[in-house]
Amino acid sequence: MTSIDLNADLGEGFGRWQLTDDEQLLSVVTSANVACGFHAGDPVTMRRVCELAAARGVRIGAQVSYRDLAGFGRRAMDVPSAELTAEVAYQIGALEVFARAAGTRVSYVKPHGALYNRCVHDEEQATAVVDGVLLADATLPVLGLPGSRLLEAARKAGLEAVTEAFADRAYTDEGTLVPRGQEGAVVTDPEAVVERSLGLARDHAVTTRSGAAIEVEARSLCLHGDTPGAVELARRVRERLESSGVRVEAFA
Repeated sequence: MTSIDLNADLGEGFGRWQLTDDEQLLSVVTSANVACGFHAGDPVTMRRVCELAAARGVRIGAQVSYRDLAGFGRRAMDVPSAELTAEVAYQIGALEVFARAAGTRVSYVKPHGALYNRCVHDEEQATAVVDGVLLADATLPVLGLPGSRLLEAARKAGLEAVTEAFADRAYTDEGTLVPRGQEGAVVTDPEAVVERSLGLARDHAVTTRSGAAIEVEARSLCLHGDTPGAVELARRVRERLESSGVRVEAFA
């Protein structure tokens, strides 16, 4: 039977401000990318999400980012490699404290926003991220875009490289994500997201913005937690996958 992991970005709040419905999303997804305080998140939020995830048996991932709270980690930044390596390790370590306190652990690492996109093509930044993972815990898998410099660097370092796809983001013909600043970068039609999810999980394919069909091999499917109606959309995606014979489970 075909299987797929469902991941979502969670803990994306700060103080009294909360963006994602963490509790409800954790009843649907199998992996949680938890903000570690650099693009969103704070100690109280991180602790709460780890406790909720542990109680539901959801795998916890460290969603590391550039230090950019004001820009939600989506602004391009130039960070020296040594600094980025240290900051990635710092974020993983901070989340690990709360994961262990909840009786579980950080199980993987996924960059967020601008850092994620930068690591698709930038070998230096990708290597710095991987070095940060190695510094924190050399057993952690790295989640990223198929064909990216990030996953290439992870494999070279002996880390498990886990491919992911995006049901609610538009793709270029080259298999990369259309930048958020461009029209049509985010797929907003719920039915389209559901159908794209099934196509990615079952057929390993997606239609690009130009209308071309491309192959996308992915072990995990990302649904953005900050999308309006994210909880209901996630439920519809999971229901459609399971009713179509796709097993939804955390990646092995």
